[in-house]
Amino acid sequence: MKKAIFGISTLILTAFVVSALSGQVFAYKGDPNVKGPNYTPERHEAMEKAFENNDYNAWKNLMQARGRVTQVINASNFAKFAQAHELAEQGKTEEAAKIRQELGLGMGTGMGNCQGNRWNQK
Repeated sequence: MKKAIFGISTLILTAFVVSALSGQVFAYKGDPNVKGPNYTPERHEAMEKAFENNDYNAWKNLMQARGRVTQVINASNFAKFAQAHELAEQGKTEEAAKIRQELGLGMGTGMGNCQGNRWNQK
């Protein structure tokens, strides 16, 4: 009986932790108002400068190959990505989401059109 209670308690705790963390992980993608897991004021300022100057190499160095976005965004489409960033900062989220989707980044939740997730990998 104790093993069953312990097992159920562990399962509930695990489900709670996973659900809490998954919301935090996906919250910042595409939303400039939410701080991501790698946020620092210095990195944020450097990232803003990279977007303002259309400096793909600076952005790439800051990203350090983290996330799917670094697999999709390259020197040729960075200007469009920077435009989406600017639109999102202006509160024009629908326009920004449209550009992100055109670039293959979904709707900013990591789940847009099942692109790049485990269900649609080739």
